[in-house]
Amino acid sequence: HALDCKNQGYTHYKIHPYYFWDPVTQKPDPGRPSHTKEDIEACYAVREAVGDDMVLSFDPWGTYRTYEEAYKVGRELEKLNFYWFEHPMPEYRVTSYEKLTRELEIPILSPEIAAGSFYTRADWIHRGASDMTRIDVLRGGVTGVRKMQAICEAFGVKCEVHMSGFANLQLLGASSEDICEYYERGLLAPGVDYETPPPYLLALGDPMDADGFVHLSQEPGMGYQINWAYIEENRVTE
Repeated sequence: HALDCKNQGYTHYKIHPYYFWDPVTQKPDPGRPSHTKEDIEACYAVREAVGDDMVLSFDPWGTYRTYEEAYKVGRELEKLNFYWFEHPMPEYRVTSYEKLTRELEIPILSPEIAAGSFYTRADWIHRGASDMTRIDVLRGGVTGVRKMQAICEAFGVKCEVHMSGFANLQLLGASSEDICEYYERGLLAPGVDYETPPPYLLALGDPMDADGFVHLSQEPGMGYQINWAYIEENRVTE
């Protein structure tokens, strides 16, 4: 899948490992346990497949239960020249993040989903609990994201906007690439069709060209092109 994305023009590929899935038993696992050995193997396989010229990052979504697990994986990611290590541990363990950020060379990107909008993220920067930060419109709205972008610009810290979507893309367009570098286009997986707009829209909000650049809509507001005919045909009546 990573190689397919590279051939489509993507220049950066982020790995989400085994969410709610046990790679050993090949069965669902709602407990979300960590599988450091299998995670590391997946990272090596992806790097071998795409070569050294594609940017790779890793996001286990907080599944590592201990500092030692996160540190072990982080050291392997450094050997593979991964760009960042995102949300390795539960984000309520801020002291462990402070230690991990000090000890690893690979940039730690967090918090990803912690509550508190820009207040929490500014505190993480102040405490040295991460090298880069994440925020999106679900965690502070447009105003909250803009405030966080300004804080990051003042401190010289990367502010990677979390997730895709019309509002997040517009906020990227209003920022500097020095601070907000990448647009997280969809949550792709084998067999997922991201290039066909949903029936309530006439066009995608984030079309990508062959060189991996996403183009902002020039339509009014956030850029929605709504399929009003579909809306009317599917209106719920009392």
